[in-house]
Amino acid sequence: MWSWKQIAALVPHPSPHSTCDAVDWAACLEAFPQLELAKTTPQDPIYHAEGDVWTHTQMVVAALLQDSDYALLTNEERETLFLSALLHDVAKCSTTQIGEGGRISQPGHSRRGALDARLMLWEAGAPVAQREAICRLIAVHQVPFFAFADSRRGVSPEFIVRELSWQVDLQLLVQLARADIRGRICPDVGNVLVNIELFKELALEEGCLRTPRSFASAETAVRYFRGAELHPDYALHEEPGSHVIVMCGLPASGKNRWVAQHHGDLPVVSFDDARTELGLRHGENEGAAAHRAVDKAKSLLRAKAPFVWNATHLSRQMRGKSVDLCLAYGAQVELVHMEASRPTLLARNSQRDTTLSNATLLGMLHKWEVPLPTEAHGLQLLVNE
Repeated sequence: MWSWKQIAALVPHPSPHSTCDAVDWAACLEAFPQLELAKTTPQDPIYHAEGDVWTHTQMVVAALLQDSDYALLTNEERETLFLSALLHDVAKCSTTQIGEGGRISQPGHSRRGALDARLMLWEAGAPVAQREAICRLIAVHQVPFFAFADSRRGVSPEFIVRELSWQVDLQLLVQLARADIRGRICPDVGNVLVNIELFKELALEEGCLRTPRSFASAETAVRYFRGAELHPDYALHEEPGSHVIVMCGLPASGKNRWVAQHHGDLPVVSFDDARTELGLRHGENEGAAAHRAVDKAKSLLRAKAPFVWNATHLSRQMRGKSVDLCLAYGAQVELVHMEASRPTLLARNSQRDTTLSNATLLGMLHKWEVPLPTEAHGLQLLVNE
């Protein structure tokens, strides 16, 4: 198992003559064994006439190193961008589909790649903020290709740029997208490069190329990112409501301890407590436990009382249900994400009075989506070792 220090040492320093020869490819494959599968993973020859995923990956990294903007980055930014390029298609091996006429596609490989990269970098002990910067770039690495070409989500290019500026450094995203399109053989490279530059120009106009787009208030931002038709500079009127701290993280990551230390005076809504009150084992009649917890949350929200919602909330979909309920009552929501290393998680879980096995806990890792800043009024990413 490679450490984060060893992985960071793979990143080449900038040079006027940087090429793929500056990369220790054997070490990259040793650090990230999943990349070995890229050597035998095919791609659609129309968009990837260069061949397999590993060939494309090497070409992308080479294009990144030859980008003049690469030398202008800090060491941390170069680490983030290099590893994003190296791992941007890491999940193509597990998402490949062969359709009619032999057409090859890898639907969802960006989102799955972010999950895979998170687990590998978590195991290596990467700093949380930098790990998430890498994973977020992987998750959206192709968005600049299409932001102006079409609107796949039914939203404007302005919305896309504003939202992404809260999730990633758009300058790094632009560089990754340029390297991705230059690192392949396909017929529309020129048009895609134009789209990427338009994306960059819009980010400059919005004042968010290197920083999140400013909003009149956190409330405006939250409602805007949830689809409200309003301008970022418009300050919404806010009625007094609850302040809710929504906990997120794997079991045994230290959520209960953190709540006791920092908000021990607040009421707690907990699915675990609801299971205990109903005499249920972990995974047994989850609907009844959820119903009991939600009823308690609604009672506190109606009273406009502050409280902590303590649950795993591993996926954005599951968090969204809790956050949406709070927002429906006019609450201010802060997400607090807790995590710990694998040895710490397993040791703590083994010592707890719980029906959750270590094997089940580890199985939950494949659903682990760390919260984004666009999901609530505030976000903290914490490590509790």
